[in-house]
Amino acid sequence: MQEVDVLKALANERRLQILEWLKNPRAHFRAQADGDLVEDGVCALLIAEKLGITPATLSEHMRVLSHAGLVRSKRIKQWVFYRRDDDRIGAVKALLHETL
Repeated sequence: MQEVDVLKALANERRLQILEWLKNPRAHFRAQADGDLVEDGVCALLIAEKLGITPATLSEHMRVLSHAGLVRSKRIKQWVFYRRDDDRIGAVKALLHETL
């Protein structure tokens, strides 16, 4: 586990907001044409739209979260969908609890 990468990922308000929304995607995002919000994840375009940022800016946020292992991506057609990696997030919480 790269603790530095995790801390960098969590040190941004927008990335924390994304993780919060992905906890319960049906409550925070409208239905998608492709993919199930829970099983497949949320389309990157919907996340960018909700944050009010460009897809390119969202891509950088998701790259950081993915690199830290906090989200998983899945490609369906030409779209990328993201969902939380709750096992990894649980391990990060345990590590932080032990360390702090």
